Parts: sequence; C-alpha cells; structure tokens
Amino acid sequence: MNNSFSRSIGLLGEEGMEKLKQSTVIIFGVGGVGSYAAEALARAGVGSITVVDNDVVDMTNINRQLIALHSTVGMDKVAVSKSRIEDINPLCKVTAIKEFFDENSSVDLTEFDYIIDCIDSVQSKLLLAEIAMKNNIKIISAMGTGNKLEPDQLKITDISKTSYCPLAKKMRVELRKRGINHLKVVYSTEEPKCRNVPPASVSFVPSVAGLMMAGEVIRDLVEIE
Repeated sequence: MNNSFSRSIGLLGEEGMEKLKQSTVIIFGVGGVGSYAAEALARAGVGSITVVDNDVVDMTNINRQLIALHSTVGMDKVAVSKSRIEDINPLCKVTAIKEFFDENSSVDLTEFDYIIDCIDSVQSKLLLAEIAMKNNIKIISAMGTGNKLEPDQLKITDISKTSYCPLAKKMRVELRKRGINHLKVVYSTEEPKCRNVPPASVSFVPSVAGLMMAGEVIRDLVEIE
C-alpha cells in the first residue's frame, strides 16, 4: 500500500482502501463545498475523480474556496482542482470538465459509482437527481450553506426530513413533481443569519459541508455503517 495512505488503513482496512482505489466519483461544482469534498476524496485514496465546473477562480472566492488563491485568480476552477488532486495522489485518474451541467451535458453519469452535487442551479440539481435515480447511481446533494454561521448545525439526512433551508424546500417540491421522494443531502438546521443576495459566506461552513459529504461517500464506498 502506498505510504501516503498508511494512516488510513487502520480505520478503513486494506480491503476498504482497495475499494476506494477502484471507485469512480464525479463532483459537480468545486467551489466552497465541492473543493473540500474533492480534496478529501483524493486524500482518502479514491482512484478516479472527475470534477465539473464552468467557472474561473475569482477574488471573492478566496474567503471560502480551497482552490482560490491570489496565484489562481482567473484560472479555470477545474484545472486548479485537477492539479491539486494530482499533486496529492499522482496515482489518481483525474478528469476536468469545464461546462455547465444541463440536459445538453456531455457527461455520461452511468460511468460513476457516486455523484456529489455541489452546484447552485436548482434545475441542474434536479436533473442530476433524476438521472441518478433512473440509473441507480448513488448521489448526495448539498443544500444551502450561505448566510449561515454554525457548522455544528449541518446534518446529512433525507431531503424529506429537512427544515429551515429555502433551497431544500424548493428541491422537495420540484422532486415530488418528478416522482422523487428521497434524496440524500447535507443541509443546515440553522435559520439564515441574513438574507443577502448573493448569499454571504464564511470559510468554516461550506468547507465542513464538503468534508461531511466526502466522508459519507467514502463510508458508503467502503461499506462502513
């Protein structure tokens, strides 16, 4: 086993590490939530990671996005994420796709073991959920982390059990229209501290959500209860 992951074997086991090495995960959105999820997967030893995002790094991203540095401003987010993942784990197969995910997307989701949804567009999130359910692909979706200050109020649950989150409420309604009643999500039980548009953000809420999502995916792939 690669020494980079020797500290993980005691918790995940050699068989678990091999499962991660053989796993394929796709992450949509590598911003405040997705950038942390992507790196946590890489540091856990996931063997194939695809990152999808159509944006470039902006100065306003520096307060919360792992890929955002003064040296990366103006660069494609997926390119920065790919470079960092490859530097963490050179054996990981990393694919960077710069595009906005919609019905015209070129991505074949049936190739993946797990989908991590960290995008903002409701229509894109709904489409990901529909495709995942239709093809029996595991998925976890991030709800809103903006305008929040309490990371300890983040939870992973079924969307049917969410409250206080405007995005989750909208998603519940739209998913029901599509015959989908269940979706694994990370969301916050905290009432928004403000109603800023675009949402206000800090470094320690989106990041925790991303790490929680990665942890859930890793446990699922290794089949740890």
